[in-house]
Amino acid sequence: MSEIRRARTVGIGRAHAKTIVLGEHAVVYGAPALALPVPQLAVTASAGWSAKAPDDSGDVSLTMTGSASRPVATQASDWLRRLADEFRTTMDVAADVHLDVILDCAIPPGRGLGSSAACARAVVFALADLFDREVDARTAFDLVQTAENVAHGRASGVDATAVGAPGPLLFQQGRAEELPIGCDALFIVADSGEVGRTKDAVALLRAGFQQHPGAQERFVRRATELTDEARHALADGKPEELGSRMTEYHELLRAAGLSTDRIDALVDGAHAAGSLGAKITGGGMGGCVIALTQSEQASAVTRRLHEAGAEQTWVVPLRGSAGHGR
Repeated sequence: MSEIRRARTVGIGRAHAKTIVLGEHAVVYGAPALALPVPQLAVTASAGWSAKAPDDSGDVSLTMTGSASRPVATQASDWLRRLADEFRTTMDVAADVHLDVILDCAIPPGRGLGSSAACARAVVFALADLFDREVDARTAFDLVQTAENVAHGRASGVDATAVGAPGPLLFQQGRAEELPIGCDALFIVADSGEVGRTKDAVALLRAGFQQHPGAQERFVRRATELTDEARHALADGKPEELGSRMTEYHELLRAAGLSTDRIDALVDGAHAAGSLGAKITGGGMGGCVIALTQSEQASAVTRRLHEAGAEQTWVVPLRGSAGHGR
């Protein structure tokens, strides 16, 4: 019980949403992906502990609050139970305590914005704060991946990384690096209102690959080309080229059956209002659209997105770093 006496009364952890600029689906097959943090959409976890009663059948409870989630009964999901178990083992925390976790989450679930990974990361750091543990980047990633694999099956790791990233990043095969930014522009993220079905999208894509020999290689090769070209356009201060590659990537996903009529309407609306490029973001079959625009077109693009059916929009600035642009 000395371990418990050293613990704080309440631990706090935070994380934020993310969106994929290019590379979704292909990243699972080893291709690169460009990810963008969305700090406007955040989650805060509060964690506390109590002595476990002898007849207490559970060791962790969860309460969800926030605009994106209805309040639910204090019943932990499978990912949280697994995460709590892994945290106890990894961080050498006593097992004879009951954990109470409250998640205040503003990230809409099922929209490809990384809500599950952000919640998991917030919990990891809330527990670390509660029990006065230091969590390095690799340990945090591994713990979040544990939860993600329970929630979604095989996870690429891009969400687990991006929900804690301070800026845009390149992710490939478990490694992440900061992206140099040579241009100023705005990303507008638009919620279609349709809940994305990542598992269904992954299964649909895999079935297509199995039915058509060589389809997987062609998809991954094209996705890699577009993502690499977009990365260089971003660094070289060429937002028009970046937008063009985004639109081409949307066509790649749409051809694979991963878009919807509402998503396509949002993409078309963004283009009609002067967007430099627009595409579905995330797993697909619902979720969100991300559009790139110069600041002077941002208001028109946002209005057109709402007219086309967007339920919510968020603006994420893209600011060039000194020495990166030309």
